Amino acid sequence: MERAKPEDWYTVRRLGDDVTYIGEPHIEEFYRCNIWHVRGRNRDMLVDSGMGVVSLRDYVPLVTERPCVAVASHTHFDHIGCHHEFSDRVIHEAEADLLANPTRANTLAEPYVTDAIFTQLPPQPYESVEYAVASAPATRVVRDGDIIDLGDRHFEVVHTPGHSPGGIALWEPATQILFSGDIVYDGPLIEDTYHADAVDYYASMKRLLDLPVRVVHGGHFPSYDGERHRAIIRAWLDDKDSH
Repeated sequence: MERAKPEDWYTVRRLGDDVTYIGEPHIEEFYRCNIWHVRGRNRDMLVDSGMGVVSLRDYVPLVTERPCVAVASHTHFDHIGCHHEFSDRVIHEAEADLLANPTRANTLAEPYVTDAIFTQLPPQPYESVEYAVASAPATRVVRDGDIIDLGDRHFEVVHTPGHSPGGIALWEPATQILFSGDIVYDGPLIEDTYHADAVDYYASMKRLLDLPVRVVHGGHFPSYDGERHRAIIRAWLDDKDSH
């Protein structure tokens, strides 16, 4: 398979609300994590950091322009690969140990990372059999209700266990923006990871249904509006209730 050039690994697209999408277009969409950059007055925020096969700091200048806090929605390989590149790292307390001590198994790199997840392979010397996430111990551990303060913007940590024990969403009441991580997005949801919990998943979805969201930026697939958010969750809950 052809290899991509490092300078072509990321795409960057500015959205509204001082939010920028950073993507890895050479990864198949199902496995491709959405990386979100949020501009704040005093510092910026990065929500997730991709696979880590090409340096974000070297090839996406946006993330180095100002102080930036890297928040992990959870610790699966596709979301934390470049966290070690940032000096300010945030994770929920339930997955702090995973961020500090990642393995191929506990980050789900095993069994998911193979050449088949790419449309073009990462630049040399990348090899799928040797892929591993670097340790990135948290500089701040958060719980439900904590605030990520960017100066003029304040994001509430919403603990959303189910997909993983320490999954979080980030909610900005002032703009009604939700960064939802992998608990909900507009695509096939993953409910059977080794540390998933069906009861927790149901409770998290019920909680997110009640948020008056205007726009959702999920961990995968395109963003969507509040109406679509409620439709996705209601359909999911109705399906669970019918079984």
